Amino acid sequence: MLAVLICMAPINTCSSAAASTASLTTRPPSPKFPAIFVFGDSTVDTGNNNYVKTIIKANLPPYGENFPGHIPTGRFSDGKLVPDFLASFLGFKDDVPPFLKPNLSENELRTGVTFASAGSGYDYLTSSLSNAIPVSKQVEMFKSYINKLMGIVGKDKANNIIGEALVLISAGTNDFVFNFHDIPTRRLEFDIVGYQHFLLQKLEDFLKELYELGCRKMMVAGLPPIGCLPIQMTAKFQIPTNRKCLEDQNSDAESYNKKLAKLLPELQANIPGSKLAYTDVYEPLFDMINYPQQYGFVEIKRGCCGTGYIEALFLCNPMTPNELASLIGKGISVLEVLYLNPYTSVGIAFTLLSVEFQWNWVSEEVVVNGMVERILGNS
Repeated sequence: MLAVLICMAPINTCSSAAASTASLTTRPPSPKFPAIFVFGDSTVDTGNNNYVKTIIKANLPPYGENFPGHIPTGRFSDGKLVPDFLASFLGFKDDVPPFLKPNLSENELRTGVTFASAGSGYDYLTSSLSNAIPVSKQVEMFKSYINKLMGIVGKDKANNIIGEALVLISAGTNDFVFNFHDIPTRRLEFDIVGYQHFLLQKLEDFLKELYELGCRKMMVAGLPPIGCLPIQMTAKFQIPTNRKCLEDQNSDAESYNKKLAKLLPELQANIPGSKLAYTDVYEPLFDMINYPQQYGFVEIKRGCCGTGYIEALFLCNPMTPNELASLIGKGISVLEVLYLNPYTSVGIAFTLLSVEFQWNWVSEEVVVNGMVERILGNS
């Protein structure tokens, strides 16, 4: 049971103590979006699970050791997550608060929040054991948010904010890990192709619901190389030192990503005025796994907490030192340095903002450690 619950928190990117922390040397002169709304799993949950009865939490050290104030915030990271960097870089707030945080200020609500919940997924079964908030229920939270926003700025202004906001969606890893690869719950109903289509239909329905609520500019992250997650390798190999990435799980993630990348433009064509973009997180991470030293990493098969084989969630605590120069932190979570890693030629600092989006509203050029990246802007 414990192993199952640990696996429910998804893979995300992590860095090493050996990697240099980068800095954003420029930012747009004015915010390109009025707000950011975030949905998904632990890759983008900045603390909602602190207010949910679940063991999927990151509210104890060493989580948060590099966050301002050096405190655990509920982020599955030693510091900030991608939504925080996006909001900061785009110029309207330093970090993105969780919607469930009590006493959010009016400005925090106006500029956006995250509804994400660590351990969740598109499939409702993914959250049933952990009591995380499934993506389908996160839209109900968004409806509550809209009512609050209208109470602050009025209906017309609220509709404008929602329509112009940047919407980020990052989920799916838990669905495959928990319901297909490790526990064959959905394998009783689907083969891998069938389950991929099942999840993509759930995602499509979710995007349509967000569209009906006024969202127009939405980007969806694909899956990472799931088979390279340390805890996945541990589950499959009896001898930890002989572990290697699981090719079948990586192949499943790649084929899902191809289907997702095909789905989004097709859906965009059917919902007028929308901008839907796929963002590839698989290839940059897989390149780091194959060529870790080019990015300043030493260890790619172990997490940087305790033994590096299974420690995650509450098993990653002050009694399990964070010492490894590892690509994957705390078995499944994130170290913020990776997002700002100066060695990353593909711009890992903003993997979720790659020029590969090719939206007609991508315009702003910025310098990240001397590397020019085209970042989202309103044209």
